[in-house]
Amino acid sequence: MLRVAVVGSGPSGVYTAQSLVQQDPGVLVDVLDRLPCPYGLVRYGVAPDHEKIKSLQQNLRTVLEHDRVRFLGGVRVGAGAVPVERLRELYHAVVYCVGAAADRRLGIPGEDLPGSWSATEFVAWYSAHPDAVADGYLSGARSAVVVGVGNVAVDVTRILARGAAELSPTDMPQTALSALAASEVTEIHMVGRRGPSQARFTTKELRELGALPDTDVVVDEAELALDPDYADPSALPAAQRRNIEVLRGWAAAPPRGLRRRIRLRFFLRPVALLADGDRVGTVRFERTAPDGRGGVTGTGRYEELEAQLVLRSVGYRGVPLEGLPFDPERGTVPHLAGRVLRAGAVAPGEYVAGWIKRGPTGVIGTNRPCAKETVTSLLEDAPALARRELPGDPLPLLREAGAEPVEWAGWLAIERAEAELGASLGRGVVKLPDWASLRAAAGVTPAGAQDGVRDTHSQHP
Repeated sequence: MLRVAVVGSGPSGVYTAQSLVQQDPGVLVDVLDRLPCPYGLVRYGVAPDHEKIKSLQQNLRTVLEHDRVRFLGGVRVGAGAVPVERLRELYHAVVYCVGAAADRRLGIPGEDLPGSWSATEFVAWYSAHPDAVADGYLSGARSAVVVGVGNVAVDVTRILARGAAELSPTDMPQTALSALAASEVTEIHMVGRRGPSQARFTTKELRELGALPDTDVVVDEAELALDPDYADPSALPAAQRRNIEVLRGWAAAPPRGLRRRIRLRFFLRPVALLADGDRVGTVRFERTAPDGRGGVTGTGRYEELEAQLVLRSVGYRGVPLEGLPFDPERGTVPHLAGRVLRAGAVAPGEYVAGWIKRGPTGVIGTNRPCAKETVTSLLEDAPALARRELPGDPLPLLREAGAEPVEWAGWLAIERAEAELGASLGRGVVKLPDWASLRAAAGVTPAGAQDGVRDTHSQHP
Protein backbone atom coordinates (compact mmCIF):
# COMPACT_ATOMS: atom_id res chain seq x y z
CA MET A 1 0.00 0.00 0.00
CA LEU A 2 1.59 3.26 -1.17
CA ARG A 3 0.89 6.39 0.91
CA VAL A 4 1.33 9.73 -0.82
CA ALA A 5 0.98 13.26 0.56
CA VAL A 6 0.04 15.99 -1.91
CA VAL A 7 0.77 19.43 -0.46
CA GLY A 8 -1.70 21.90 -1.96
CA SER A 9 -5.36 21.44 -2.90
CA GLY A 10 -5.53 23.72 -5.93
CA PRO A 11 -5.90 22.33 -9.46
CA SER A 12 -2.33 21.00 -9.66
CA GLY A 13 -2.67 19.18 -6.34
CA VAL A 14 -6.11 17.75 -7.08
CA TYR A 15 -5.10 16.65 -10.59
CA THR A 16 -2.07 14.95 -9.05
CA ALA A 17 -4.32 13.08 -6.60
CA GLN A 18 -6.69 12.16 -9.41
CA SER A 19 -3.92 10.79 -11.60
CA LEU A 20 -2.53 8.76 -8.69
CA VAL A 21 -5.79 7.01 -7.80
CA GLN A 22 -6.66 6.43 -11.45
CA GLN A 23 -3.33 4.82 -12.28
CA ASP A 24 -2.67 2.86 -9.07
CA PRO A 25 -5.57 0.97 -7.44
CA GLY A 26 -3.64 0.58 -4.19
CA VAL A 27 -2.46 4.12 -3.49
CA LEU A 28 -3.83 6.21 -0.58
CA VAL A 29 -3.54 9.98 -1.00
CA ASP A 30 -3.73 12.68 1.64
CA VAL A 31 -4.23 16.15 0.12
CA LEU A 32 -2.85 18.67 2.61
CA ASP A 33 -3.49 22.41 2.55
CA ARG A 34 -2.58 25.13 5.02
CA LEU A 35 -6.07 26.60 4.54
CA PRO A 36 -9.14 24.83 5.96
CA CYS A 37 -10.78 25.15 2.53
CA PRO A 38 -9.85 23.25 -0.66
CA TYR A 39 -9.53 24.34 -4.31
CA GLY A 40 -6.69 26.88 -4.06
CA LEU A 41 -6.87 29.63 -6.69
CA VAL A 42 -10.18 28.32 -8.03
CA ARG A 43 -11.71 29.45 -4.73
CA TYR A 44 -9.40 32.37 -3.95
CA GLY A 45 -8.13 33.59 -7.33
CA VAL A 46 -10.94 33.27 -9.87
CA ALA A 47 -13.02 36.46 -9.94
CA PRO A 48 -16.37 36.07 -8.13
CA ASP A 49 -18.33 37.09 -11.22
CA HIS A 50 -16.77 34.27 -13.27
CA GLU A 51 -19.23 31.63 -12.18
CA LYS A 52 -18.48 29.26 -15.06
CA ILE A 53 -14.81 28.96 -14.14
CA LYS A 54 -15.62 28.76 -10.43
CA SER A 55 -17.90 25.82 -11.19
CA LEU A 56 -14.72 23.82 -11.76
CA GLN A 57 -14.83 23.34 -7.99
CA GLN A 58 -17.43 20.63 -8.56
CA ASN A 59 -14.96 18.63 -10.67
CA LEU A 60 -12.23 19.05 -8.06
CA ARG A 61 -14.71 18.08 -5.36
CA THR A 62 -15.35 14.73 -7.03
CA VAL A 63 -11.66 13.88 -6.72
CA LEU A 64 -11.46 14.94 -3.07
CA GLU A 65 -14.48 12.76 -2.27
CA HIS A 66 -12.81 9.67 -3.78
CA ASP A 67 -12.66 6.82 -1.26
CA ARG A 68 -8.84 6.71 -1.45
CA VAL A 69 -8.32 10.47 -1.16
CA ARG A 70 -8.45 12.34 2.14
CA PHE A 71 -8.53 16.13 2.45
CA LEU A 72 -6.63 17.51 5.45
CA GLY A 73 -6.94 21.29 5.60
CA GLY A 74 -5.31 23.54 8.15
CA VAL A 75 -1.98 21.70 7.88
CA ARG A 76 0.99 24.01 7.43
CA VAL A 77 4.25 22.59 6.13
CA GLY A 78 7.66 24.19 6.53
CA ALA A 79 8.96 26.86 8.89
CA GLY A 80 7.28 26.79 12.30
CA ALA A 81 4.94 23.99 11.23
CA VAL A 82 5.22 20.36 10.12
CA PRO A 83 8.80 20.04 8.86
CA VAL A 84 9.42 18.71 5.37
CA GLU A 85 11.60 16.02 6.94
CA ARG A 86 8.74 14.82 9.18
CA LEU A 87 6.32 14.72 6.26
CA ARG A 88 8.78 12.58 4.37
CA GLU A 89 8.87 10.15 7.32
CA LEU A 90 5.07 9.81 7.39
CA TYR A 91 4.57 9.06 3.67
CA HIS A 92 6.26 6.98 1.02
CA ALA A 93 6.20 10.02 -1.27
CA VAL A 94 5.36 13.72 -1.03
CA VAL A 95 4.30 15.87 -3.99
CA TYR A 96 4.56 19.63 -3.46
CA CYS A 97 1.96 21.63 -5.40
CA VAL A 98 2.32 24.90 -3.54
CA GLY A 99 1.92 27.35 -6.42
CA ALA A 100 3.57 30.76 -6.72
CA ALA A 101 2.50 32.81 -3.73
CA ALA A 102 4.47 36.03 -4.28
CA ASP A 103 3.77 38.80 -6.77
CA ARG A 104 6.44 40.44 -8.87
CA ARG A 105 7.33 44.00 -7.93
CA LEU A 106 7.88 46.99 -10.19
CA GLY A 107 11.10 48.02 -8.43
CA ILE A 108 10.42 51.75 -8.76
CA PRO A 109 10.45 54.67 -6.29
CA GLY A 110 7.20 55.12 -4.35
CA GLU A 111 6.02 51.55 -4.86
CA ASP A 112 5.36 51.15 -1.12
CA LEU A 113 3.28 54.31 -0.70
CA PRO A 114 -0.17 53.85 0.87
CA GLY A 115 -2.66 53.23 -1.90
CA SER A 116 -0.18 51.12 -3.89
CA TRP A 117 -0.93 47.40 -3.77
CA SER A 118 -0.32 44.24 -5.68
CA ALA A 119 -3.28 42.88 -7.63
CA THR A 120 -2.70 39.69 -5.62
CA GLU A 121 -3.60 41.54 -2.42
CA PHE A 122 -6.66 43.13 -3.98
CA VAL A 123 -7.89 39.79 -5.35
CA ALA A 124 -7.35 38.16 -1.94
CA TRP A 125 -9.51 40.87 -0.35
CA TYR A 126 -12.49 40.56 -2.68
CA SER A 127 -12.13 36.75 -2.71
CA ALA A 128 -12.23 36.50 1.12
CA HIS A 129 -8.81 34.92 1.48
CA PRO A 130 -8.19 34.65 5.23
CA ASP A 131 -4.69 36.16 4.82
CA ALA A 132 -6.09 39.29 3.14
CA VAL A 133 -5.19 42.59 4.75
CA ALA A 134 -7.87 44.85 6.19
CA ASP A 135 -10.20 46.90 4.02
CA GLY A 136 -9.13 50.35 2.80
CA TYR A 137 -8.21 49.81 -0.85
CA LEU A 138 -10.88 52.15 -2.17
CA SER A 139 -10.83 54.77 0.57
CA GLY A 140 -10.50 58.22 -0.98
CA ALA A 141 -9.85 56.84 -4.46
CA ARG A 142 -11.36 58.48 -7.53
CA SER A 143 -8.92 57.28 -10.18
CA ALA A 144 -7.10 53.93 -10.38
CA VAL A 145 -4.15 52.68 -12.40
CA VAL A 146 -3.76 48.95 -13.05
CA VAL A 147 -0.25 48.13 -14.25
CA GLY A 148 -0.34 45.07 -16.50
CA VAL A 149 -2.31 43.72 -19.44
CA GLY A 150 -2.94 40.10 -18.50
CA ASN A 151 -6.15 38.39 -17.39
CA VAL A 152 -5.61 39.27 -13.71
CA ALA A 153 -5.29 42.94 -14.68
CA VAL A 154 -8.54 42.65 -16.65
CA ASP A 155 -10.20 40.95 -13.65
CA VAL A 156 -9.35 43.69 -11.16
CA THR A 157 -10.25 46.39 -13.69
CA ARG A 158 -13.64 44.77 -14.26
CA ILE A 159 -14.33 44.34 -10.53
CA LEU A 160 -13.47 48.02 -9.93
CA ALA A 161 -16.06 48.97 -12.55
CA ARG A 162 -18.79 46.57 -11.48
CA GLY A 163 -21.87 47.77 -9.61
CA ALA A 164 -23.23 46.28 -6.40
CA ALA A 165 -26.28 44.86 -8.18
CA GLU A 166 -24.04 42.76 -10.43
CA LEU A 167 -21.77 41.57 -7.61
CA SER A 168 -24.42 40.85 -4.98
CA PRO A 169 -25.35 37.42 -6.48
CA THR A 170 -21.70 36.29 -6.19
CA ASP A 171 -19.96 34.79 -3.14
CA MET A 172 -17.96 38.00 -2.58
CA PRO A 173 -17.59 38.80 1.15
CA GLN A 174 -19.98 41.42 2.45
CA THR A 175 -17.25 43.89 3.45
CA ALA A 176 -15.82 43.93 -0.08
CA LEU A 177 -19.27 44.20 -1.65
CA SER A 178 -20.17 47.16 0.57
CA ALA A 179 -16.87 48.91 -0.17
CA LEU A 180 -17.25 48.44 -3.93
CA ALA A 181 -20.86 49.64 -3.76
CA ALA A 182 -19.67 52.86 -2.09
CA SER A 183 -16.64 53.26 -4.38
CA GLU A 184 -16.07 56.66 -5.98
CA VAL A 185 -13.62 55.30 -8.57
CA THR A 186 -14.85 56.42 -11.99
CA GLU A 187 -11.62 56.47 -14.00
CA ILE A 188 -9.57 53.27 -14.44
CA HIS A 189 -6.41 53.08 -16.53
CA MET A 190 -5.08 49.65 -17.48
CA VAL A 191 -1.53 50.17 -18.73
CA GLY A 192 0.99 47.95 -20.52
CA ARG A 193 4.63 48.66 -21.30
CA ARG A 194 4.38 46.90 -24.67
CA GLY A 195 1.85 46.92 -27.48
CA PRO A 196 -1.56 45.35 -28.05
CA SER A 197 -0.16 42.45 -30.07
CA GLN A 198 1.87 41.38 -27.01
CA ALA A 199 -0.85 41.76 -24.38
CA ARG A 200 -1.54 38.58 -22.41
CA PHE A 201 -5.27 38.90 -21.83
CA THR A 202 -7.62 36.54 -23.63
CA THR A 203 -10.20 37.93 -26.03
CA LYS A 204 -13.09 36.62 -23.95
CA GLU A 205 -11.85 38.49 -20.87
CA LEU A 206 -11.15 41.61 -22.91
CA ARG A 207 -14.65 41.69 -24.43
CA GLU A 208 -16.20 41.54 -20.97
CA LEU A 209 -14.95 45.07 -20.33
CA GLY A 210 -17.07 46.33 -23.20
CA ALA A 211 -20.19 44.70 -21.74
CA LEU A 212 -20.02 46.47 -18.36
CA PRO A 213 -23.09 48.63 -17.62
CA ASP A 214 -22.64 52.39 -17.52
CA THR A 215 -18.96 52.10 -18.50
CA ASP A 216 -17.10 53.49 -21.51
CA VAL A 217 -14.01 51.69 -22.80
CA VAL A 218 -11.62 54.16 -24.41
CA VAL A 219 -8.64 53.29 -26.61
CA ASP A 220 -6.41 55.75 -28.48
CA GLU A 221 -5.91 54.57 -32.07
CA ALA A 222 -2.66 56.54 -32.36
CA GLU A 223 -1.26 54.63 -29.39
CA LEU A 224 -2.32 51.29 -30.88
CA ALA A 225 -0.65 52.23 -34.16
CA LEU A 226 2.74 52.37 -32.44
CA ASP A 227 2.64 48.56 -32.59
CA PRO A 228 4.15 47.42 -35.93
CA ASP A 229 1.67 44.51 -36.05
CA TYR A 230 -1.39 46.68 -35.53
CA ALA A 231 -1.81 47.86 -39.13
CA ASP A 232 -1.56 44.32 -40.51
CA PRO A 233 -2.11 41.66 -37.83
CA SER A 234 -2.52 38.82 -40.36
CA ALA A 235 0.77 37.18 -39.36
CA LEU A 236 -0.17 37.07 -35.66
CA PRO A 237 -1.65 34.05 -33.88
CA ALA A 238 -5.46 33.99 -33.93
CA ALA A 239 -5.83 35.08 -30.29
CA GLN A 240 -3.75 38.24 -30.83
CA ARG A 241 -5.61 39.01 -34.06
CA ARG A 242 -8.93 38.83 -32.22
CA ASN A 243 -7.63 41.12 -29.47
CA ILE A 244 -6.60 43.72 -32.02
CA GLU A 245 -10.00 43.51 -33.71
CA VAL A 246 -11.71 44.25 -30.38
CA LEU A 247 -9.37 47.14 -29.61
CA ARG A 248 -9.80 48.55 -33.12
CA GLY A 249 -13.56 48.57 -32.63
CA TRP A 250 -13.31 50.45 -29.35
CA ALA A 251 -10.85 52.96 -30.82
CA ALA A 252 -13.33 53.76 -33.60
CA ALA A 253 -16.31 54.24 -31.28
CA PRO A 254 -16.91 57.68 -29.75
CA PRO A 255 -17.16 57.86 -25.93
CA ARG A 256 -20.76 57.78 -24.70
CA GLY A 257 -20.26 59.92 -21.61
CA LEU A 258 -21.13 57.14 -19.17
CA ARG A 259 -20.52 57.23 -15.43
CA ARG A 260 -17.32 55.16 -15.45
CA ARG A 261 -14.48 55.07 -17.93
CA ILE A 262 -11.85 52.40 -18.57
CA ARG A 263 -8.84 53.55 -20.58
CA LEU A 264 -6.59 50.91 -22.13
CA ARG A 265 -3.07 52.28 -22.55
CA PHE A 266 -0.01 50.80 -24.25
CA PHE A 267 3.71 51.53 -24.60
CA LEU A 268 3.95 53.14 -21.17
CA ARG A 269 6.40 51.93 -18.52
CA PRO A 270 5.94 53.04 -14.88
CA VAL A 271 9.05 54.72 -13.49
CA ALA A 272 7.80 56.24 -10.21
CA LEU A 273 4.81 56.62 -7.94
CA LEU A 274 4.49 60.16 -6.60
CA ALA A 275 2.88 61.07 -3.30
CA ASP A 276 -0.02 63.40 -2.69
CA GLY A 277 0.22 64.04 1.03
CA ASP A 278 0.61 60.70 2.79
CA ARG A 279 -0.47 58.44 -0.08
CA VAL A 280 0.03 57.83 -3.78
CA GLY A 281 -1.44 60.50 -6.02
CA THR A 282 0.28 60.16 -9.40
CA VAL A 283 1.99 57.52 -11.53
CA ARG A 284 4.82 58.69 -13.77
CA PHE A 285 5.34 56.69 -16.98
CA GLU A 286 8.00 56.71 -19.65
CA ARG A 287 6.80 56.29 -23.22
CA THR A 288 8.34 53.17 -24.76
CA ALA A 289 8.84 52.09 -28.35
CA PRO A 290 9.32 48.68 -30.00
CA ASP A 291 12.99 47.69 -30.16
CA GLY A 292 12.56 45.36 -33.15
CA ARG A 293 13.39 42.27 -31.10
CA GLY A 294 10.04 41.75 -29.36
CA GLY A 295 10.84 44.10 -26.48
CA VAL A 296 10.65 47.83 -25.89
CA THR A 297 13.07 50.64 -25.23
CA GLY A 298 12.61 53.93 -23.39
CA THR A 299 12.12 57.12 -25.39
CA GLY A 300 12.92 59.70 -22.71
CA ARG A 301 9.40 61.12 -22.94
CA TYR A 302 7.22 61.01 -19.83
CA GLU A 303 3.56 61.18 -18.91
CA GLU A 304 1.77 61.33 -15.57
CA LEU A 305 -1.61 59.87 -14.59
CA GLU A 306 -3.56 60.77 -11.48
CA ALA A 307 -4.28 57.77 -9.27
CA GLN A 308 -5.17 57.34 -5.62
CA LEU A 309 -5.17 53.55 -6.14
CA VAL A 310 -2.43 51.66 -7.96
CA LEU A 311 -2.60 47.90 -8.52
CA ARG A 312 0.41 46.15 -10.02
CA SER A 313 -0.35 42.98 -11.97
CA VAL A 314 2.96 42.01 -13.55
CA GLY A 315 3.16 38.33 -12.68
CA TYR A 316 3.66 35.84 -9.85
CA ARG A 317 6.72 34.23 -8.38
CA GLY A 318 7.34 31.07 -6.38
CA VAL A 319 8.67 31.36 -2.83
CA PRO A 320 11.00 28.92 -1.06
CA LEU A 321 9.56 26.29 1.27
CA GLU A 322 11.88 25.58 4.19
CA GLY A 323 13.43 22.17 3.75
CA LEU A 324 13.13 22.09 -0.06
CA PRO A 325 15.78 23.21 -2.56
CA PHE A 326 14.90 26.37 -4.49
CA ASP A 327 16.12 28.08 -7.64
CA PRO A 328 15.83 31.83 -6.93
CA GLU A 329 16.41 32.73 -10.58
CA ARG A 330 13.41 30.76 -11.81
CA GLY A 331 11.35 30.84 -8.62
CA THR A 332 10.91 27.06 -8.81
CA VAL A 333 12.12 23.86 -7.16
CA PRO A 334 14.80 22.11 -9.27
CA HIS A 335 13.43 18.87 -10.68
CA LEU A 336 13.76 16.18 -13.30
CA ALA A 337 10.36 15.24 -14.77
CA GLY A 338 8.83 16.20 -11.42
CA ARG A 339 11.46 14.47 -9.24
CA VAL A 340 13.00 16.96 -6.81
CA LEU A 341 16.74 17.46 -7.28
CA ARG A 342 19.00 18.11 -4.31
CA ALA A 343 22.50 19.22 -5.28
CA GLY A 344 21.79 17.88 -8.76
CA ALA A 345 20.75 14.40 -7.60
CA VAL A 346 17.22 12.97 -7.43
CA ALA A 347 15.79 13.08 -3.89
CA PRO A 348 13.90 9.79 -3.40
CA GLY A 349 10.22 10.26 -2.60
CA GLU A 350 10.07 14.03 -3.22
CA TYR A 351 8.21 15.51 -6.18
CA VAL A 352 6.74 18.76 -7.48
CA ALA A 353 3.85 19.71 -9.77
CA GLY A 354 2.17 22.94 -10.82
CA TRP A 355 3.66 26.42 -10.69
CA ILE A 356 6.39 25.53 -8.17
CA LYS A 357 7.57 23.02 -10.79
CA ARG A 358 7.28 24.98 -14.03
CA GLY A 359 6.75 28.62 -12.99
CA PRO A 360 3.51 30.67 -13.16
CA THR A 361 2.57 29.81 -16.72
CA GLY A 362 -0.42 28.34 -18.51
CA VAL A 363 -4.09 28.10 -17.62
CA ILE A 364 -5.91 25.82 -15.17
CA GLY A 365 -5.95 22.97 -17.69
CA THR A 366 -2.16 23.15 -18.10
CA ASN A 367 -1.90 21.54 -14.68
CA ARG A 368 -3.27 18.22 -15.97
CA PRO A 369 -0.34 17.16 -18.17
CA CYS A 370 2.06 18.69 -15.65
CA ALA A 371 0.59 16.53 -12.86
CA LYS A 372 0.51 13.47 -15.09
CA GLU A 373 4.23 13.76 -15.84
CA THR A 374 5.04 13.95 -12.13
CA VAL A 375 2.75 11.02 -11.27
CA THR A 376 4.35 8.93 -14.01
CA SER A 377 7.74 9.54 -12.40
CA LEU A 378 6.38 8.75 -8.94
CA LEU A 379 4.76 5.48 -9.98
CA GLU A 380 7.94 4.41 -11.77
CA ASP A 381 9.69 4.86 -8.42
CA ALA A 382 6.86 3.28 -6.38
CA PRO A 383 8.25 -0.27 -6.02
CA ALA A 384 11.36 1.04 -4.27
CA LEU A 385 9.47 3.67 -2.27
CA ALA A 386 6.86 1.22 -0.96
CA ARG A 387 9.53 -0.98 0.67
CA ARG A 388 10.04 1.61 3.40
CA GLU A 389 7.98 0.90 6.51
CA LEU A 390 5.86 3.80 7.75
CA PRO A 391 4.90 4.57 11.37
CA GLY A 392 1.14 4.23 10.69
CA ASP A 393 -1.77 6.51 9.81
CA PRO A 394 -0.28 10.00 9.39
CA LEU A 395 -3.35 11.81 10.78
CA PRO A 396 -2.71 11.34 14.53
CA LEU A 397 1.00 11.85 13.93
CA LEU A 398 0.31 15.18 12.19
CA ARG A 399 -1.68 16.20 15.26
CA GLU A 400 1.28 15.24 17.45
CA ALA A 401 3.41 17.52 15.26
CA GLY A 402 1.11 20.44 16.17
CA ALA A 403 -1.27 20.45 13.20
CA GLU A 404 -5.05 20.77 13.64
CA PRO A 405 -6.33 19.08 10.48
CA VAL A 406 -9.73 20.04 9.08
CA GLU A 407 -11.13 16.90 7.48
CA TRP A 408 -13.77 16.80 4.77
CA ALA A 409 -16.60 16.99 7.29
CA GLY A 410 -15.13 20.22 8.62
CA TRP A 411 -15.08 21.68 5.11
CA LEU A 412 -18.72 20.68 4.63
CA ALA A 413 -19.50 22.56 7.84
CA ILE A 414 -17.78 25.66 6.41
CA GLU A 415 -19.91 25.34 3.28
CA ARG A 416 -23.07 25.21 5.39
CA ALA A 417 -21.99 28.24 7.40
CA GLU A 418 -21.36 30.22 4.20
CA ALA A 419 -24.79 29.28 2.86
CA GLU A 420 -26.37 30.37 6.15
CA LEU A 421 -24.45 33.66 6.12
CA GLY A 422 -25.64 34.38 2.58
CA ALA A 423 -29.25 33.63 3.51
CA SER A 424 -29.04 35.99 6.48
CA LEU A 425 -27.84 38.77 4.12
CA GLY A 426 -30.47 38.08 1.47
CA ARG A 427 -27.80 36.78 -0.91
CA GLY A 428 -26.60 33.39 -2.13
CA VAL A 429 -23.52 31.76 -0.65
CA VAL A 430 -21.23 34.36 0.94
CA LYS A 431 -17.66 33.43 1.88
CA LEU A 432 -16.41 33.60 5.44
CA PRO A 433 -13.60 36.16 5.28
CA ASP A 434 -11.16 35.35 8.10
CA TRP A 435 -9.35 32.61 9.97
CA ALA A 436 -11.46 32.90 13.12
CA SER A 437 -14.80 32.43 11.34
CA LEU A 438 -13.48 29.58 9.20
CA ARG A 439 -12.06 27.73 12.20
CA ALA A 440 -15.22 28.29 14.20
CA ALA A 441 -17.36 26.96 11.35
CA ALA A 442 -15.11 23.92 10.88
CA GLY A 443 -15.22 23.19 14.61
CA VAL A 444 -11.85 21.48 14.48
CA THR A 445 -11.89 18.40 16.71
CA PRO A 446 -9.61 15.39 16.98
CA ALA A 447 -12.26 13.25 15.32
CA GLY A 448 -12.81 15.74 12.51
CA ALA A 449 -16.55 14.88 12.24
CA GLN A 450 -19.18 17.61 12.40
CA ASP A 451 -22.89 17.50 13.22
CA GLY A 452 -23.36 13.91 12.21
CA VAL A 453 -21.90 14.42 8.72
CA ARG A 454 -20.49 11.13 7.49
CA ASP A 455 -16.72 11.14 7.17
CA THR A 456 -16.40 9.86 3.63
CA HIS A 457 -12.70 9.16 4.15
CA SER A 458 -12.93 6.81 7.13
CA GLN A 459 -11.48 3.97 5.09
CA HIS A 460 -7.97 5.27 5.77
CA PRO A 461 -6.61 2.97 8.50
